[in-house]
Amino acid sequence: MPDIILASASPRRREICDLLGLTYTVEPTQTELPMDPKLPLEEAVLRVARGKAEEIAAKHPHAVVIGADTVVAVGDTVLGKPQNEEHAKDMLRRLAGNEHRVITAVWICDGERSEGFADSAAVTFMPMSEAEIAEYVASKEPMDKAGAYAIQGKGIRFIRGISGDFYTVMGLPSGRLYDVLKKHR
Repeated sequence: MPDIILASASPRRREICDLLGLTYTVEPTQTELPMDPKLPLEEAVLRVARGKAEEIAAKHPHAVVIGADTVVAVGDTVLGKPQNEEHAKDMLRRLAGNEHRVITAVWICDGERSEGFADSAAVTFMPMSEAEIAEYVASKEPMDKAGAYAIQGKGIRFIRGISGDFYTVMGLPSGRLYDVLKKHR
């Protein structure tokens, strides 16, 4: 069986790989591809995930490399990681009481094969008071998360519902990834 390399430094993606029972190493990419705003959102995210996988696969042609990228979108507006606390508060105000989409794209390279997919989940937030937003941002949890929240952390307090794979929101669609990996072993 070839080695599996996760091309991501995300602790959440490592946690999901552990839950899947994968034996893998971590090698984060050194460059970040920008999303192409001319492409449909799913294609743009998939292109970034592919770039991550291909960067690491070029160094390890006999390994199975998993690249992934996650975005949060409110309508046509993509919410990346907040630049500062005020930016995080603005994002949370947009999410509060509303539904948004989380798209996680995954690309897998194994030297012989290269394929990917994008998975989407809809998340609905409960209304949030200014005090709740300020308290959550003060916890620092939102600061390195797309959309300024962690569904697997303190952000769980604000989730009214999810339609789709919980792990897509967390950063790696578990069932679909496992299914695709079976072909690469």
